[in-house]
Amino acid sequence: MRIQFVAQRVLAVMAHPDDLELLCAGTLARAVQDGAAVGVCVVCRGDRGGAPPGVSGPEELAAVRRGEAEAALRLLSPEAELFWLDVPDSQAQDSPQLRQALLGVLRRFRPTLLVTHTACDYHADHQAVAHLAQAASWMAASPGQQDGQEPLPCPPELWQADTVLGLDFQPHFYIDISEYLELKRRMLRCHRSQLARADEEGFSDLDQLLVQQARWRGAQSGVAAAEAFCTLPRWKRLGAW
Repeated sequence: MRIQFVAQRVLAVMAHPDDLELLCAGTLARAVQDGAAVGVCVVCRGDRGGAPPGVSGPEELAAVRRGEAEAALRLLSPEAELFWLDVPDSQAQDSPQLRQALLGVLRRFRPTLLVTHTACDYHADHQAVAHLAQAASWMAASPGQQDGQEPLPCPPELWQADTVLGLDFQPHFYIDISEYLELKRRMLRCHRSQLARADEEGFSDLDQLLVQQARWRGAQSGVAAAEAFCTLPRWKRLGAW
């Protein structure tokens, strides 16, 4: 059965500027082809991700990383919207202030489907964003949460993206991204500041990681390349496709 994203509004809420490319860009590309409206909200500014030569200090690196994210999103779709919460790396948390900021994004974009991290991923920012997205997306449909914008008619369905290298993650379903794997890689190549770190001790070759994960998730599901997800098994957070 092929999941179709016709008439959907899909918002990915990711912790860092390159998380989208690694975990769910192929699925968003399929959604774009189906005619869905697509948006991306990046919570952290990427200011501690390692600076390439010629870039000095966290402020300059954050500007570089935002430019890279914008370039990658243009490859996905010229109409895709980028929302930038500008939180310093390693400071993401499920706080009242960030809930309110993300609630505002949700009410502006009005997603029917939200894709975010799972709370069992390796990075503290990923874990925090998983909790933040769950909370804010529920609150965005509450008339009691007033911010001058219309509440959503109902909370969006929520999909939790794979962990890096699939550790401690049991997929509920897979999305075939075979025809979008090269687009994922081209989007990742926009993040030059991070690809330049491939030779650093303790840092992974991100392109190799991306291809490896897509290929073995594909092998598990009988296609050339796939992305894996879990649904959030909570009341009002599931929808029939």
